[in-house]
Amino acid sequence: MKILLPYLMLGFLSTLSACSSHAQQAKPVKTTPTYTGLIHVVLDRDFPDPTVIRYNGKYYAYATQSPGADGRMMNIQVAWSTDHEHWVHAGDALPQKPTWASNTQNFWAPDVFFDAKLNKFVMFYSADPNELTGKWMGIAYADNPLGPFTDRGTPFMKGPSFHCIDPKAFVDPKTGKHFLYWGSDFQPLRVQEMKDDWSDFKEGSQAVVAVEARKDQNYSNLIEGSWLDYDNGTYYLYYSGDNCCGDNSNYAVMIAKATSPEGPFTRLGEADKTLNSAILIKDATYTAPGHNSIFTDEKGNRFIAYHAIEIAHKQKGRVMCISPIKYQNGWPVVTK
Repeated sequence: MKILLPYLMLGFLSTLSACSSHAQQAKPVKTTPTYTGLIHVVLDRDFPDPTVIRYNGKYYAYATQSPGADGRMMNIQVAWSTDHEHWVHAGDALPQKPTWASNTQNFWAPDVFFDAKLNKFVMFYSADPNELTGKWMGIAYADNPLGPFTDRGTPFMKGPSFHCIDPKAFVDPKTGKHFLYWGSDFQPLRVQEMKDDWSDFKEGSQAVVAVEARKDQNYSNLIEGSWLDYDNGTYYLYYSGDNCCGDNSNYAVMIAKATSPEGPFTRLGEADKTLNSAILIKDATYTAPGHNSIFTDEKGNRFIAYHAIEIAHKQKGRVMCISPIKYQNGWPVVTK
């Protein structure tokens, strides 16, 4: 989620890097990963709400807006890697704002994937509209994973507050059906079936509640950042809560599961009767880990990408982290 602009140390941003003319250019430099407990920092700059995908032997990461080395705001950040450990920042994947949000500056939570039928990279993202009435959701397309992505010209979903944000598109591997998950604003996370071309919700479909807020003892007052993963007949819904940013940030990754992409989903804290569904929480060095994505390497090993805040250097913002994750006894476990 990205409602407030991140707090940043602009001098640090001079280490941004570039790899293609398709994205806003910056000085090329690779990053060196650092490790602290379960939290593995791989891109030590403000790179919130990361979505990581693998395509043609490389990894691509997309994130919420942040200033570039020249001080100009990058609407949707993009970075690339050959090993998902060392990353090269490549600038702005959405350099041209959509007409419906051309006068604002608040773009966040991109979900990007390649659609083979469309032969396009598709991006769902959140933005402040020109009308300044709530938060809206957009769809953009590109021929290259680094962009430039071009908005389709009209918003996909409008909300009077900030419930219609944090999109996650998912294709059911069992049925081929297309779904979209979204939600925040102290309301439930929802899911609804979409048309196969991602242009709209499927006729006759309805939004279904996936997970309710305020059901666990910690982190669930506000829930957001949906991500859906599938493994061995089970659908795992990752989500985060409840305060991503600021001095009072209190954020963690939580989990629920179901035997259908539309649920009903059972929270971990409900299943084990602990009322604690968190699987990734703060440690002594980093706080507020959350808003994750899940991806696999070429060997099928799973990883969780997320952001976190270094307690001693909060001015850097929310840095990108990647940790191994595996399914064990029916639930995901983050490992070192």
